[in-house]
Amino acid sequence: MATITPEMREFIEHNLGWVATVSPQGQVDLGPKMSTFVIDDNHIGYHERTAGQIMSDLRNGSPLVIAFANLEERKGYRFRGIVTLHDNDALYEEQVRVAEARGTKKPAVIPVLEVTEIQDLTPGATAGTTISKD
Repeated sequence: MATITPEMREFIEHNLGWVATVSPQGQVDLGPKMSTFVIDDNHIGYHERTAGQIMSDLRNGSPLVIAFANLEERKGYRFRGIVTLHDNDALYEEQVRVAEARGTKKPAVIPVLEVTEIQDLTPGATAGTTISKD
């Protein structure tokens, strides 16, 4: 697994995450997720609340990509890996309690990305290059 550094963790906690999936027909879907969170040095999760196309894509085996960027800092990261859907376990129940405490909609599922590759999204010569990979 690729390792999320403390600097990356801080960046994720303070910036909007965008997730991307692909349908079985090859249609890409992209959406902002204000509920992203770092689980540990190798996993990122979020609350899938809309239960729309992205959830359908994930249930159909789509890969998941999560990207974070900050225009003012001119910095960003893209995370790739293996996704696991949690909808009936301790992690899910814990995140339902988080949603209730925040007054947000109960998540339909908690997608968790096991990070296998981290890419640099900083503009310039290093844009898109791999920082860490299994």
